[in-house]
Amino acid sequence: MFRIKVPAPCKINLHLSVGGRRADGYHNLESIFQVLDFGDTLDLEILKQDGVCEVLLNSPLPRDDFPASPEDNIVYRAVSLFRQRTGFDRGIRIGLEKRVPLGGGLGGGSSNAAAALGALNVLAGTGLSPAELRDMALWLGSDVPFFLPDLPGSRGINGAAGLGSGGTAWVSGRGERIVPLETPRPWPVLLVNPGFSSPTGEAFRRLDAWRCAGGGENTGPGREALIGALEAGPGDWPFWNDFFSVLGAGSGEEAVAYRRIVSVLRDSGAGFTGLSGAGSTCFGVFTDGGDAERAARLLADHRFFVCVTFFLACSAFRVLQC
Repeated sequence: MFRIKVPAPCKINLHLSVGGRRADGYHNLESIFQVLDFGDTLDLEILKQDGVCEVLLNSPLPRDDFPASPEDNIVYRAVSLFRQRTGFDRGIRIGLEKRVPLGGGLGGGSSNAAAALGALNVLAGTGLSPAELRDMALWLGSDVPFFLPDLPGSRGINGAAGLGSGGTAWVSGRGERIVPLETPRPWPVLLVNPGFSSPTGEAFRRLDAWRCAGGGENTGPGREALIGALEAGPGDWPFWNDFFSVLGAGSGEEAVAYRRIVSVLRDSGAGFTGLSGAGSTCFGVFTDGGDAERAARLLADHRFFVCVTFFLACSAFRVLQC
C-alpha cells in the first residue's frame, strides 16, 4: 500500500464540566464528546526518498492562523513520534485539506494527529495495538485518543461500539478516560465560529481566576443522568459548559459575540445551544434541518463562519491506492 486518504472529523462538547487543577497541572474534566460529519481530510503518500516528511496545506482559512514552521504542525509531530516508536523511515507526503477553524474548540488538530497515526499504522504495516496507538495519541494531546480511528476491543455503555473516530463518548480525567456511548439520532447541528480563536490555556486561566474571585461553579445532574439525557430530544438536555460562564460574561467584544450567536440560535429554533471546548465555536442542535439552514443564512450575514452538519456515528479509512 502506497497511498491512503482518511477523514479527520471534528467534535463538539455537548457537556463540559471543569474540575480543579491537578498536581500535574491539568484539570479534571467530565465531558460528552460528539463527532460531527464535518472535518478535515488527510491524503498520505509514501515517497521514494526515505526520512522526509512533507505536509502540504490546502485551506480556505486565514493563513495567519497556521504555524509558521511545518515542524510546529501537530501532523508533523505525529509522524515524528511514529518514526521514533516504530523505526519506520519511509518518506511521507501528507496533503492536509483543512476546513475546521483553528482554536475553535472543535478538536481539529487532535483529529488530524489521530488520523495521521492511524493511517501510518496501515501504510507502514506496523500493526500497532490499540494500547500502543493510545499511548502515542495521549503524548500528542489530551483529546487525541478520542479520535483514533476504529480501534477494536472496547465496549461502551449500553453495548456501544469500540473506541473509534466517530460517535459519542463520556470523556473524563485529562481526556484519557473514554467510554463510548450510543450515538443519539443524527440531529442537525449548526456550527458558528465568530472569527476569533480561544487559546485553551488562556481559557483555563480565566476560569481559574474567575473561581478564585468568587465565581460559582455550575451544578446539575450527575454522570448517569447526563448520559441518560441523550435519549431525550435536544430541548430536554441538561448539559452545560463551564467556560461559557466566563467567556460569555461582560461587555467585551468577544463576550458580546458569544451571546449574540447563542441568542440567534435559540430564536431560530435550536433545541440546545452550547460552546464547544474552551471556545470559540458555538453550536445549536436542531430537530429540523430547515431551521438550521435558515439560522445559518442569518448568522452568515454577521460574517461568521457557519456550517450545517450532523451527528456522526462512525468514520472509516478510505483507501485510494494500493
